[in-house]
Amino acid sequence: MRIPPILLLTAAVALVGSNSLSLSPIALEVGRGFGGAAAREVLIGASLFGAGTAGAAVLIAPWADRIGLSRALGLALTVLVFGMAGTALAPSLWVLWLAQAVAGVGSGVALPATYGLAAEIAPKGRESTFLGRVLMGWTLSLVFGASAAALIAEVAGWRAVHGVLAMLGGVVLVALALSPRMGEVRAAQGGGPWAALRVPGIGAALAVAGGYMAAFYGLYAYVAPYLQAGLGWPVWMVGAVPLIYGIGFGAAALADPAIDRVGARRVAPWVFGALVLLYLGVAAVAGSGWALVAACLPWGVINHLGLNLIVGRLAGLDAARRGAVLGLNSGVTYLAMFVATPVFGFAEAGVGFAACAVLAAVCVLPALVDALWHRASGR
Repeated sequence: MRIPPILLLTAAVALVGSNSLSLSPIALEVGRGFGGAAAREVLIGASLFGAGTAGAAVLIAPWADRIGLSRALGLALTVLVFGMAGTALAPSLWVLWLAQAVAGVGSGVALPATYGLAAEIAPKGRESTFLGRVLMGWTLSLVFGASAAALIAEVAGWRAVHGVLAMLGGVVLVALALSPRMGEVRAAQGGGPWAALRVPGIGAALAVAGGYMAAFYGLYAYVAPYLQAGLGWPVWMVGAVPLIYGIGFGAAALADPAIDRVGARRVAPWVFGALVLLYLGVAAVAGSGWALVAACLPWGVINHLGLNLIVGRLAGLDAARRGAVLGLNSGVTYLAMFVATPVFGFAEAGVGFAACAVLAAVCVLPALVDALWHRASGR
């Protein structure tokens, strides 16, 4: 039985997302397994995952256009699976950090290859709809990855979390190998990994993506530790954060066709403006754990739509260099994750969790200003 290509792409995103989001909810448990290390020390692994993803996305992903996005995806997922298995078996914290960096290298190629393939197989005029289906992989990673991580860690220990992820990654690899190849093998484009920086409009688009993702990863990394250490929630209850967020993120897929119908330029100001207000609202209710969890539902809805707008804009800049362009996007995304995780950590430790939410709102302001400018100028 052939598995539809869109499902394979969704599963690939789910694997990347599960690895990148699962460490935060179990950070305290991992720390206890390594002599009582603090959550901030454990989350260095998340930062190194981001650094590995950013480096691979910029330096390696551009070559995916030449060997074919489908082949590049298979190779990238293989590296990701090795990184997840290494995390599960890590005898020390520094080995866990190294394994997460390896997983990041695989993710840095897998994400742009996946998004690029989604754009290639989408029917004309339905690009946002197809991309939205692939982005559902993030919902799976949130609901069955990050949320389940807390429960698995509670029942079987934190190592079982990444062990299960590695096994699921093996299943996806087998399914991909047995499926017809997707996408095209591009002719050599000339130039190195940085050639995509010459694509018109890419500078502003990458700046928007960087701020947007810094806001998400910076705030998300400290929601679970704050609920546990600051408000006294047990680890299994903290799993509600990615669960509720994932439900909102997935439900927003119903609105993706509206982006195709109405137009991204008209939708973007409303989406990014709503996100700024939401982050300020999170800061206002930071003292209530249940209010924070409730805010995760609209957070997921708005973030899905915003991510669709950002990736769709980048994917449409230059079809011949789609892998390179989306590689730069992943590079900027995970560079933002690498920088935001410690920066938001210092803000949380020095001022409080509410400061993280305010900082997230500031990070999204460039996206709002850019969207308003594009709508006013008609570009």
